[in-house]
Amino acid sequence: MAVQLDSVVPFGRSLDEYTKMFNLTEAELQNPILSVADGPASFNAEGTRRGYQIKSVDPLYCFRATEIKQRFDAVVDNIIQQVENTLDDWVWSYHHSPSDLRKNREAAIRLFCQDFASGKTEGRYDLGELPQLSYTDASYQLGLCSHFLFLYSEQFDQIFHLNSICELLRICQEVRIFPLVALDLHPSPHLEFVINALTTRGYQCDIQTVAYEFQRNGNKMLKITQ
Repeated sequence: MAVQLDSVVPFGRSLDEYTKMFNLTEAELQNPILSVADGPASFNAEGTRRGYQIKSVDPLYCFRATEIKQRFDAVVDNIIQQVENTLDDWVWSYHHSPSDLRKNREAAIRLFCQDFASGKTEGRYDLGELPQLSYTDASYQLGLCSHFLFLYSEQFDQIFHLNSICELLRICQEVRIFPLVALDLHPSPHLEFVINALTTRGYQCDIQTVAYEFQRNGNKMLKITQ
């Protein structure tokens, strides 16, 4: 296993990473987006500066920015050390080294923390947790979930995954999930079950290769449409 984690950690990605992870076009970024399990990503902060309409949702948002940063600081050394000990399990094209990875994660959480208080006041950061969210049916064009579903397959079972994705599909006309590998770098054991269940319910599931890979073999996303 490349990295061993007992629970979800507060690592956030940038707007550029989201764009690549989810094959997002500029036109798609103009639509209202619900981004679930965002953690301390800078996607919302950077996107808002460009005029995008992004709602980020995470249980982490019950804390203040300083407390979220403390949680990041408490785990970052261990994670970077694990990455350094498993260099061949990672693709060093986007992040060029463990120190570069750390620099990029620190940059993302810095932008997040600068934006968080005003973003909460403006309603851009909502407290919420899968598999049940508070939004009305079909209220968003696009739903995104980065580095939570499928990645934490050991911590969350297949029913949790299916219920969570069905909840996103209740709210969003289209859902995209990245990556499709678990922490052990193998395809999530829940993926086939979820795709079969969604297909039976009439959804279109499409696995797409994306222009972002950090976990080895982790360069695919699941696109689900009504």
